[in-house]
Amino acid sequence: MGALTKLADLARRAGRWLTQAVSAPAARHAAAVAADRFDEMMWRDTLEQSGALRDLADELAETHDHTSDLLRDLFAAAYKVDPQVRGENEMLTSRLPNRQIIASMLDSPEFDDLRRETVGDQYASAMAVLAQADTLRSLLDRTEDARDQAEQAERAQQQLALAAQQVSDELNGAEQAADADGDVAPEAAESVESAIAGAEQAEHQAAAAGAGADAALAGHAAAVRSEMRQAMATAAEQARQEAALMAAWGVNPGQLERMSFEQRAELASRLRTNRMARFVDLVGRFRVMAEGERARAVEHAPGELIGVTLGDDLGLVIPSEIANLGVPALRAAFAARYAERRLLVFDTKGEEKAGRGAIIACVDCSGTMGASHTTTDGRTSTREAWAKAAALALLDQARARKRDFVGILFSSKHEVQAFHFPARQALDIDAVLEFAETFFNGGTDFEAPLGLGVEMLATEHTQHGRAHGDIVLITDGLAEISEAWMRDWLDAKRLLDFRLFGVRIAPGPPQPDDVLTTLCDNLRDINDLADPDPVADLFRLL
Repeated sequence: MGALTKLADLARRAGRWLTQAVSAPAARHAAAVAADRFDEMMWRDTLEQSGALRDLADELAETHDHTSDLLRDLFAAAYKVDPQVRGENEMLTSRLPNRQIIASMLDSPEFDDLRRETVGDQYASAMAVLAQADTLRSLLDRTEDARDQAEQAERAQQQLALAAQQVSDELNGAEQAADADGDVAPEAAESVESAIAGAEQAEHQAAAAGAGADAALAGHAAAVRSEMRQAMATAAEQARQEAALMAAWGVNPGQLERMSFEQRAELASRLRTNRMARFVDLVGRFRVMAEGERARAVEHAPGELIGVTLGDDLGLVIPSEIANLGVPALRAAFAARYAERRLLVFDTKGEEKAGRGAIIACVDCSGTMGASHTTTDGRTSTREAWAKAAALALLDQARARKRDFVGILFSSKHEVQAFHFPARQALDIDAVLEFAETFFNGGTDFEAPLGLGVEMLATEHTQHGRAHGDIVLITDGLAEISEAWMRDWLDAKRLLDFRLFGVRIAPGPPQPDDVLTTLCDNLRDINDLADPDPVADLFRLL
């Protein structure tokens, strides 16, 4: 019979394994970004709503492990107000490659730009994840060795935990079999010794695997940082572009919040692909210009004298000019300046009476309106794009003034379509897009659209008692009008007291019988299709 081993000796040798087995480490996390139940619910809801996000998750999961955790972390980082990355010692070792990607993301300056568009916005955060798809594919392939090493390190840690538990179990068995003097039989002692040896071996293997995983992660750190910075820049730019796209089309954050995920995705797709999508910058410039002019229009009370300008209004001539009439030698010069509209007169911006009826934009959609022009800033635009951008700005103007708006698209006599946007109803973005996308490509007839505009103003006057409406005719063409139609037009103007503003795009040589000059109370020509400024004063007058 072999020599007996003291239980106390075995316990001393197994001591650190016992400690490890008894005080198991706190549960480690699969998520690199700390999230609460609300965050988890939001992620599940987003994944359920977004088919594109589900497709990406399925694709990545086919070739790489733990990618669903990575996508959830990317979403949470973009969505949360103050995303916090867990420490390495809080993470499952197999998820450390995910943590490296997330930490690189949060450390990049471009991430701050991205979050200006995504914080608290479920849709924008999901789009930010999708914008990083190519980078994720590249990084996952590039760091596959590190992910394998991390998996091995986690399995080695699990084996170490099992080995430590085995030491504890064998020592407990030896304790139960020990005699009153604390002596342990050789067989029981040998089992404890074998368990300790196994734990030591598992410890060495875990240390080696951990070192390998750390080295692999460190080897990819620079590349991960670089690719994530580029991914953040791309995602931020896409987010800015979509936000600018929505703003250019007048879609406000409140409208977006009321849309489902799929509705918003469909809207973004339509805005990117509609007929006016190439000219969204022009639409945006018009809106910004119109907003600025509205602000200027309220700086001065109606009739307030705000400066001196040139003109021929004798009621506003400054005193020094009137004094010239008292000098016989200066009267001829006064008459000449009067004929040339170069008298010094008080400037009374804000004096003209604003309309109270509807604003009606009649937009020419004849074939020549599709003509392209190279603008002064080197871009290419079309007459149609300029006209519809102006009309959309007029829609903004009407809503700001709480006036109804009607957009009338016209071409040949029977090609007329009206779009109604009542001031008291929420803006119908689908109708706005249909307005932007409709184009007839026919001839040019003024009587039908202008006649329809008058009918609408007459109905408004009859039903609501509103007069002083405004019609804006935007065209590049000429059209004949009959004498009978002209008489009816003038009668309607006297009755309804509306104004007709004409905007002539890319005008040709002067014509002897210019219909627009005859019809319009105010007519201006547009030569540069990059410039909305020639109609800026309209937004102070309407």
